[in-house]
Amino acid sequence: MAGLKEELLKAIWHAFTALDLDRSGKVSKSQLKVQGNFDKVEFNRMCWTLCARKNTAKSPLVISEDEAFKVWVIFNFLSEDKYPLIIVPEEIEYLLKKLTEAMGAGWQQEQFDHYKISLNTNQEGLSVWELIDLIGSGQFSKGMDKQTVSMAINEVFNELILDVLKQGYMLKKGHRRKNWTERWFVLRPNIISYYMSEDLKDKKGDIILDDNCCVESLPDKDGKKCLFLIKCLDKTFEISASDKKKKQEWIQAIQTTVNLLRLGSPPPHKEARQKRKELREKLLAEQEELERQMKELQIANENKQQELERVRKHMKGTEQLEEAAARASEEEKKRLQTQMELQDRFSSELEREKMVRQQMEEKVAQKSSELEQYLQRVCELEEMYKQLQGALEDEKQARQDEETVRKLQARLLEEESRKRAELEKWHLQQQQTIQMTEAEKQELENQRIIKERALQVAMQQLEQLELERKQALEQYEGVKKKLEMAANNTKSWKDKVAHHEGLIRLIEPGSKNPHLITNWGPAAFTEAELEQREKSWKGKKVTSE
Repeated sequence: MAGLKEELLKAIWHAFTALDLDRSGKVSKSQLKVQGNFDKVEFNRMCWTLCARKNTAKSPLVISEDEAFKVWVIFNFLSEDKYPLIIVPEEIEYLLKKLTEAMGAGWQQEQFDHYKISLNTNQEGLSVWELIDLIGSGQFSKGMDKQTVSMAINEVFNELILDVLKQGYMLKKGHRRKNWTERWFVLRPNIISYYMSEDLKDKKGDIILDDNCCVESLPDKDGKKCLFLIKCLDKTFEISASDKKKKQEWIQAIQTTVNLLRLGSPPPHKEARQKRKELREKLLAEQEELERQMKELQIANENKQQELERVRKHMKGTEQLEEAAARASEEEKKRLQTQMELQDRFSSELEREKMVRQQMEEKVAQKSSELEQYLQRVCELEEMYKQLQGALEDEKQARQDEETVRKLQARLLEEESRKRAELEKWHLQQQQTIQMTEAEKQELENQRIIKERALQVAMQQLEQLELERKQALEQYEGVKKKLEMAANNTKSWKDKVAHHEGLIRLIEPGSKNPHLITNWGPAAFTEAELEQREKSWKGKKVTSE
């Protein structure tokens, strides 16, 4: 929290300086209250807005305004805690090394040494605007395009300011649906956050880290490779990296973060900054001590000179003057010798400090190489373990396959015996069916013969009936002819009777209507016939008249 307040004080100092209000930076830490949800990036951007337009260079730079803002924030983190703010050459070298490493280029120590010599000897370091001009001029990023420089600045900003220890895409297994989704993971000193994408806009969740957390490697399963598990108190998170190298890097980074939480140590970049600051303060204190001793010797020498002058004035004899001069020369020689000894001591101290620093850098490099060798050995052992585990899995799988084949053979034998029994049963049923079919066929044949015989009898009867029909038809034709002849005869008789005016009437069946009564009894004709006859008589009478 103290480091955060110091950074905010530096941002406020820049803003006040730009507004020409108070150049001393007199805002105290006790007056600055930082809440838990305070967004330091937005606060820094507000202070940057107040001071950037007035102080940024007019010449074109290879970095954008947003990248210049990030360099400005990094400067506030690395600069000394005194005003006016400057960044010392050691921190400039550290920052340029980080940027060069992020760009994937090699560090040019000789080029930086020449630049360091070219700095003004009276100038203890660079201001923030000079640092922005230095990085924006591309002096230490020659041959690199703007996108590479931008990515390097973003990476260093994320590490130093946002405390991002590691970030990248990985697959995460869900707790409810058990499906795998790709997420952008960001590792910080006490938390792992995962987002939809690397723009960090849509946050999906957090994994809170504490000293009880642990990370374990998992074997490949369900078609997923490079698996590892993060165990917390309330939940476990199953994650799949893109390859074995990424998996090992994430496991190592998470385990290192958990170890730092257990020890209560700050993040590595803050701890390294604190050590560099303490080393500079120690060298400055030793240098101030040597300067103090030099001043004391110089004051003592001046006092001796004044005493010598007083003695010279009061001395009357030549011998006394010569002795005083000899003593003064001896004192001067001693002073010069002491001064030379102090200078030699100061130079030796500086050389010793340089050697100590070089030894520390060599030790750090050696530790880094040993750590790389150890990690490589761990990777090799893990690979051997995976191969052994794979061999065991293969053997286990072979045994399982053998057991499966044996069970399959037993099942096939059982099925074969069952199928054989079923086939025999089906064979018996088929034979019985064939026998039944033969009997039914014989019965159907007998029925067919009987039906054929019945059909023949029916055909004969039909032929007999047809013959009888023909005979009946012939008889009918004869009767019909006789009937026609009788009808013709009857008609002729009727005509004759009609001409004889009804004197003779054929005897015919009587009508159901009431009969007429004549003088000779019941009439042989009906009333209608009588009317018809009357009309015919009247007609004949009129014709005769």
